[in-house]
Amino acid sequence: MTSTHARTGVWLIGARGSVATTVVAGWAAVTAGLHPPTGMVTESAAFASAHLPPLPSLVFGGHDTASCPLPRRAEQLTVAGVLPPGLAPAIAGELAAADARIRPGGPLPGDTRDDEELISAFAADLTDFRIGLDLERVVVVNVASTEPASGGVGLPPSSLYAAAALRAGCPYVNFTPSTGLRHPGLAEALAASGLPYAGQDGKTGQTLLRSVLAPMFQRRALAVRAWSGSNLLGGGDGAALADPAAAAAKNAGKERVLDEVLGPGVEGQVHIDDVPALGEWKTAWDHIAFDGFLGSRMILQTIWQGCDSALAAPLVLDLARLTARAHARGLTGPLEDLAFYFKDPDGTPPAALSDQYTRLLAFADRLGEDGR
Repeated sequence: MTSTHARTGVWLIGARGSVATTVVAGWAAVTAGLHPPTGMVTESAAFASAHLPPLPSLVFGGHDTASCPLPRRAEQLTVAGVLPPGLAPAIAGELAAADARIRPGGPLPGDTRDDEELISAFAADLTDFRIGLDLERVVVVNVASTEPASGGVGLPPSSLYAAAALRAGCPYVNFTPSTGLRHPGLAEALAASGLPYAGQDGKTGQTLLRSVLAPMFQRRALAVRAWSGSNLLGGGDGAALADPAAAAAKNAGKERVLDEVLGPGVEGQVHIDDVPALGEWKTAWDHIAFDGFLGSRMILQTIWQGCDSALAAPLVLDLARLTARAHARGLTGPLEDLAFYFKDPDGTPPAALSDQYTRLLAFADRLGEDGR
């Protein structure tokens, strides 16, 4: 898996989690020709001229507070049905190489370092990664479990990592609903950084479907009276979202698309339930009550069943490549044209998936304009 192309680092926050492990395993499998790039939008023909970093040029590292090595985590995900049988041993070398580049995250229990010390340590890890492996640039992507809404003194962990990315001169992508760069304490450093960034909260299932269905009702002039949803999920994300504060942060993004497309006043809420027996899988159910011609009352119900890690991983690879190319082109500030990938995107992009995809294609054209 060598390439003469300049190499790009992808630094994953939560690097030993399910999503990160699936990202590295998927990258290795696709690069080796073992599996097709299913779900990777950037591998479609529309992006062929965007001059994105080739997949073989990517190099992975990251931060995590967990100790389970990636090869072992991949075995666990195979048992859970996330990774196909036989893949983990076939890419064991790539998994071990990425795992060797994972550094301790924090703050850990009993950690006496203050925010400044933690940020400096994390930034030093990023700089060592870039210089030590002679990488052209490093994109930091947060794929850690959702953290509760920040309410304490100091920066929450997601913002510590985001601050470290700014200090190390690394573009940043927040694939979670955690605070990250949106903490007011980072506003000045963010404005001065001159870096591109994108987020937040990857759109993988229920909200993806909502961003298609809500515009359908709006464009067909059908009055939606209520839209309720429920999520059943296990794994680490299910445990994290059992915390009401963390679930509230997640649900805010899910509800945003309805408010922006249909306007305020649509009844209903989203509920998230932790069901450990589901493991890495989730079920999302929506119940939509709407009025038709002459006030006839109708119902649409949807059920989405999927593996969140397998849905997220190709999007993470897309975002890392797109953000790296944006940085190479000298783009700065929020990458609103990447709203296609997020529940709660930066800026004020359109909420409908079709409109977001149109902007994404135009963005790809911009990325390829200089021909290099």
